[in-house]
Amino acid sequence: MFKQEEPKACQVSKTLANKQIPRITTGGRGCHLGGYHEFRKLGPRLPKTFYDVGYESVSAPGPLFGKVTWTSTAMAEGEEVLPLPTSGDEGWEKDLEEALEAGGCDLETLRNIIQGRPLPADLRAKVWKIALNVAGKGDSLASWDGILDLPEQNTIHKDCLEFIDQLSVPEEKAAQLLLDIESVITFYCKSRNIKYSSTLSWIHLLKPLVHLQLPRSDLYNCFYAIMNKYIPRDCSLKGRPFHLFRLLIQYHEPELCSFLDTKKITPDSYALNWLGSLFACYCSIEVTQAIWDGYLQQADPFFIYFLMLIILVNAKEVILGQESDSKEEVIQFLENTPSSLNLEDIEDLFSLAQYYCSKTPASFRKDNHHLFGSTLLGIKDDDADLSQALCLAISVSEILQANQLQGEGVRFFVVDCRPAEQYNAGHLSTAFHLDSDLMLQNPSEFAQSVKSLLEAQKQSIESGSIAGGEHLCFMGSGREEEDMYMNMVLAHFLQKNKEYVSIASGGFMALQQHLADINVDGPENGYGHWIASTSGSRSSINSSVDGESSNGSNDRGMKSLVNKMTVALKTKSVNVREKVISFIENTSTPVDRMSFNLPWPDRTCTERHVSSSDRVGKPYRGVKPVFSIGDEEEYDTDEIDSSSMSDDDRKEVVNIQTWINKPDVKHHFPCKEVKESGHMFPSHLLVTATHMYCLREILSRKGLAYIQSRQALNSVVKITSKKKHPELITFKYGNSSASGIEILAIERYLIPNAGDATKAIKQQIMKVLDALES
Repeated sequence: MFKQEEPKACQVSKTLANKQIPRITTGGRGCHLGGYHEFRKLGPRLPKTFYDVGYESVSAPGPLFGKVTWTSTAMAEGEEVLPLPTSGDEGWEKDLEEALEAGGCDLETLRNIIQGRPLPADLRAKVWKIALNVAGKGDSLASWDGILDLPEQNTIHKDCLEFIDQLSVPEEKAAQLLLDIESVITFYCKSRNIKYSSTLSWIHLLKPLVHLQLPRSDLYNCFYAIMNKYIPRDCSLKGRPFHLFRLLIQYHEPELCSFLDTKKITPDSYALNWLGSLFACYCSIEVTQAIWDGYLQQADPFFIYFLMLIILVNAKEVILGQESDSKEEVIQFLENTPSSLNLEDIEDLFSLAQYYCSKTPASFRKDNHHLFGSTLLGIKDDDADLSQALCLAISVSEILQANQLQGEGVRFFVVDCRPAEQYNAGHLSTAFHLDSDLMLQNPSEFAQSVKSLLEAQKQSIESGSIAGGEHLCFMGSGREEEDMYMNMVLAHFLQKNKEYVSIASGGFMALQQHLADINVDGPENGYGHWIASTSGSRSSINSSVDGESSNGSNDRGMKSLVNKMTVALKTKSVNVREKVISFIENTSTPVDRMSFNLPWPDRTCTERHVSSSDRVGKPYRGVKPVFSIGDEEEYDTDEIDSSSMSDDDRKEVVNIQTWINKPDVKHHFPCKEVKESGHMFPSHLLVTATHMYCLREILSRKGLAYIQSRQALNSVVKITSKKKHPELITFKYGNSSASGIEILAIERYLIPNAGDATKAIKQQIMKVLDALES
């Protein structure tokens, strides 16, 4: 075997998907792993692993993920470098055995002894029981009558019998083991009032436990504990845990996420049994036990998400190369990816998972903690629908806490996307302003602002500014209608495959409320003074604006700070980037912060109805005018997704030019369909004598489109536009009567010639209504 002397110092890093990733210790070893090596695709094992040591490079045989056992010097100055324990260290197994025999041993004690080493097979059962907190627990099945009489009992028996056959158990033990497994599943179903299905991963989940040769009582207790703590609630097709996993993929690997989205491959289609069986469904028993050794010692149910993420990231190049493969072929490849794991890979699997975990906002866990644990803390009806989330949401409290961090940890570069007047009235003092209105009003200026933003982010990180952070967090107002434009900006960054993109949960409104809440405990509460305004006026969160600050120097300092940013953002010259960078460089140390009361700017909007002089033909049939060509309401509550067919696979595919040339098509308007999420899709509006069609282009099939929408013209009850963005047209469909209007669907389009389009559509609507009346 190739040997290499340990260098005195080496820079700790790892190449993964074109990133330099520091190796993180596993199992609480108290030191870091080191060296460079290739992180290779899951699949055929390569003969060599590459290591880079200082200025010298050598090759050495290595496993799938590689294995490095050097000590890192990439740590805080003065930190003690501890020797890395190896499997050859003597005494620890004896210490572990003695601790287990003594009784009363807790998980922390076990971690300190094991330090991430492979567990001895004869001690694994005891360690797992302590990790699952079932050591010494009584027989939960003692009071059960043992009757196997569930309606689905035949299915349970059949699945258990097939499982026993796969285990190659001696005939004299097979019958008892079959009864034990069937009893565990049956009693669990009865006690939890759950209907068993073969699609569940319970049989696979029992496999590692059965190999421990536990008595039935311990088998049930361990199974129950794993189901309760480590298998997320709603672990099923289209379940919430998989929507959350997609957001995690998007956060770290947006290119990979975009590719899978394009293929319409959702995580539940390939990772259902990954999560449901904790990899036991696909990995060998030895690999599964090694994964569970580390996972149960972590005692963090969310860590499985990062293990799944690393498996995907490791196969990224292969996945992206499957563009020409069918959806089913890609799913099959993804589903079987964990089967390529070997025992030698587990250390690096955990090391990389810990790295990605350290680069993930805490809100990922905190906002989704109800996925695991007791059903008494289940998902509430008002919890956000993660399937509709544009990106990962970050709590405002985490944003503020992150701004106080010095050194390591997730740091946010906050981008305030509210209109200028709201930003000027008050904003987070470290926030960069990017007016989302520019995206429609002045695309070239918006592009320059985005370029300046990214450069400012880079410079702020390099200069150590309190505003600096790798992670982009976009902040809106907190009002759904206003934030639609921010969502467009967000979608722009996501479409560019920008990593670490998130949104501030609840927007600036939530930030105000949070600061008001923490001020209740006292004005000196850690981060209670982070709001600034361009005027530099000062007030309290809980009181009205009271004029100029008595502290002139603080006030001038804040004015200077914010004015630098305001001037930089409003300057349209080529020097805008340099001015923004100047702002960042001059805020490398914390500034004096003040607290402000921020009343929301009044936004009065007038809707102009169609008058009798505007139309051709007769008035509506005894009903007041219901559609307008004018300014759209700012706080419209009629937000209904008009996409009756969300799955493009079920939509009709048509030739665009053929439809445009149809004799019954009276008008054709190229446009972009705008979804509530902010995503825009190249489309075509076609108007016939009675209907309006939206054809959404299929980017991968030039000249073809889906029939995205088909609406009767007489169902149009309102047509509105924004005064600021006259090209953004909203069509509202529904029923109108003397008692009012019922909105059934809403569609938005960005139409270059919006005036001509709305005039033509309005005239056609009038003709339809007149025809109906006559």
